[in-house]
Amino acid sequence: AGIRSRSGCGLTEPDGLYMMGMKVLAQQNSPKIHEGWWAYKEVVQGSFVPVPSFWGLVNSAWNLCSVGKRQSPVNIETSHMIFDPFLTPLRINTGGRKVSGTMYNTGRHVSLRLDKEHLVNISGGPMTYSHRLEEIRLHFGSEDSQGSEHLLNGQAFSGEVQLIHYNHELYTNVTEAAKSPNGLVVVSIFIKVSDSSNPFLNRMLNRDTITRITYKNDAYLLQGLNIEELYPETSSFITYDGSMTIPPCYETASWIIMNKPVYITRMQMHSLRLLSQNQPSQIFLSMSDNFRPVQPLNNRCIRTNINFSLQGKDCPNNRAQKLQYRVNEWLLK
Repeated sequence: AGIRSRSGCGLTEPDGLYMMGMKVLAQQNSPKIHEGWWAYKEVVQGSFVPVPSFWGLVNSAWNLCSVGKRQSPVNIETSHMIFDPFLTPLRINTGGRKVSGTMYNTGRHVSLRLDKEHLVNISGGPMTYSHRLEEIRLHFGSEDSQGSEHLLNGQAFSGEVQLIHYNHELYTNVTEAAKSPNGLVVVSIFIKVSDSSNPFLNRMLNRDTITRITYKNDAYLLQGLNIEELYPETSSFITYDGSMTIPPCYETASWIIMNKPVYITRMQMHSLRLLSQNQPSQIFLSMSDNFRPVQPLNNRCIRTNINFSLQGKDCPNNRAQKLQYRVNEWLLK
């Protein structure tokens, strides 16, 4: 399919000309080339907005989205994971306090941004520094078989919660950290649909709350939240070095993927799918399928603190050992 122009004509040139047409269109729309000019899905009506495969082509500041070698998300092949005995458990420090935050419909995500009154820090795992929780972001699909950004052995989950933290020991805020080495840590938790609901997500997704952010730029204050309730009951995780999964795709993020999912109800998932990318005056466009496709791993190492039974003899010189991974029971449910 070609790029749809304002007149509705499709540009159907061969690839080389197609890309030239793409650049011409980008130049014509140059005022629109700003940090908000990107999308997950093609817009059926209206002017062209770049989808993930074009993010790195329309804005030179986003070129890592196309040429980066450590991009996220990825497909995690569990047979290729390396057990790292030096990975310590994650430590979440809430100071024993509950937190408040504002829940937003950004047009692309459900985003919960914590207030600065009660800070939540995380350390341990692959981290050398303490990192401060800045935002919780939800990704979800239009159907249960898709929605997560990361895949596990090629399998998507119905959604993914991402807790975005920045290195507060080295940097003053998330904007500075996002473009700097050792800047971000993202804790990722898969979402599955079930009869029960995670207590933290239940606060965000109950009918009274989620209907307050139906349209883009809607916001709603939530108080008395316990971040620890969001985490599944496991100390096991998988970790690798990657990038932000939205433009500018800076390669400054360490990812930590928890080894158990959290659950939401079918009704709560339905409520998420009823959120609009647009404002009330515009056509309804579901926010669902707000995930970036997986990116090449490019010889990166995926480490885990899960010590599965080893097959064969130890590697020479006690080097990192490739493990035979038995898929956890929860993945099959």
